[in-house]
Amino acid sequence: MSVIVAIDAGTTGVRALAVSPDGTISAIRYREFTQHFPRPGWVEHDAEEIWQAVQGTLGDLVNSLTTPIAAIGITNQRETVVAWSRSTGRPLHRAIVWQDRRTASRCEELADSLPRVRELTGLVLDPYFSGSKLEWLFTHGGVERNDDLAVGTIDSWLIWKLTGGAAHVTDPSNASRTMLYDIGSRRWSAELCQLFGVPAASLPEVLPSCGRFGTTTADCAAGAGIAVSGVAGDQQSALFGQACFEVGMTKNTYGTGSFVLMNVGEHCPPPAEGLLTTIGWTVPRAIFGADSAESGEVTHYALEGAIFATGATVQWLRDGLGIIDDAAETGPLAESVEDAAGAVLVPAFTGLGSPWWDPHARGTIVGLTRGVTKAHLARAAVEAMAFQTRDVVESMSSASGRTVAELRVDGGAAVMGLLLRLQADQLGVPVTRPASTETTALGAAYLAGLAEGVWSTVADVQASWAVGARIEPSPDRTAADASYAQWLRAVERSRAWA
Repeated sequence: MSVIVAIDAGTTGVRALAVSPDGTISAIRYREFTQHFPRPGWVEHDAEEIWQAVQGTLGDLVNSLTTPIAAIGITNQRETVVAWSRSTGRPLHRAIVWQDRRTASRCEELADSLPRVRELTGLVLDPYFSGSKLEWLFTHGGVERNDDLAVGTIDSWLIWKLTGGAAHVTDPSNASRTMLYDIGSRRWSAELCQLFGVPAASLPEVLPSCGRFGTTTADCAAGAGIAVSGVAGDQQSALFGQACFEVGMTKNTYGTGSFVLMNVGEHCPPPAEGLLTTIGWTVPRAIFGADSAESGEVTHYALEGAIFATGATVQWLRDGLGIIDDAAETGPLAESVEDAAGAVLVPAFTGLGSPWWDPHARGTIVGLTRGVTKAHLARAAVEAMAFQTRDVVESMSSASGRTVAELRVDGGAAVMGLLLRLQADQLGVPVTRPASTETTALGAAYLAGLAEGVWSTVADVQASWAVGARIEPSPDRTAADASYAQWLRAVERSRAWA
């Protein structure tokens, strides 16, 4: 017996999980790292602190294990960028986080390039993505373009550290979030590298999501010689971990933000209004049970709606307003009242993502009266999670021509029964939470385990996916539609504020 170790390098912390061959999680270790806010709208991380958090969680996890490690899988916050020195292995600037909005004006200056950017990348010209962040590092951050430079997303940084600098690599799911990658031809775009002034030689090699990326060195807290064999951006990893392998299957992860992804199959769809097109994964075709005549790799694409603030809203309730002491209090507090007493919270703290794409929107609370209490604000925060997801799902169904028949959910907020009931009522479809909500980490573990033969095909993954809760919608949509109409009015008041 052996385990797969999944490293989940998220936005606020790092988790290391041990996954058994039956898909159960036998141990979890977690460490937070510092969030830096040097200016309004700016968000940064210390990449070295992230690495130390990985080392700490790996060390703690390994000390608790009695079985060997078969492989390591990595999943990560996606658009966050790091620049480092190849010779020293040290970061050249703090990592610029996906939430960061400092390049909003630059993205507006590039508006004429939007059609071409959409065509090549499936993305929109928004500071959310990596390209303009990298340009800022070169033009304002003091990072020099030279042969010693390496840049990449957090997965690339961690693989570099785990392998002692032997591998500067990434996978297509992460590359597709940089605004530098042509998702149709599946290679770095010279045209986009020139647009953002990014030297192509500094970018990582793009390898399949399921396959050998390198092996650990003695400096790794987990030990030397362990294969790093599965990598995917957090949301694509969750799609894989939710066993959404068939066209039309859809999931939502309630994390720091919320991310709705729909598997749209092997053909790259044209850009869809208000949504992103992204690569879900590139994997050996054989893991889908294909015969030898269909050898090679298969790439699945996904439509995505990116919501910027979900768990971040709960953090604001805790750290900004002080109305809760722990995130776990949100659900019970929100459920202690029947409704939000007319209050509507639009958590556009760093702008609005899908389907609005308004970097100048700002957080708004409307409908306040003297009767509104902290419980009503907590409920308004939970309702906002459901409303924002409906925004995205309705756009997704319109763009794809596919009605979402079921929403599979995961992430920290998915434990809230109130949220699942609100979500089912807003969408009018069943909402299903799996027995294990650690699907982001499980996706990375499955990719690594499939690469190393722990699992043979995705049928093995499907067999380990089990329903934890299934919430059916109310047959009467009158109240849900009325509250959603009020939400849309509030969104309009938040837009173009800054």
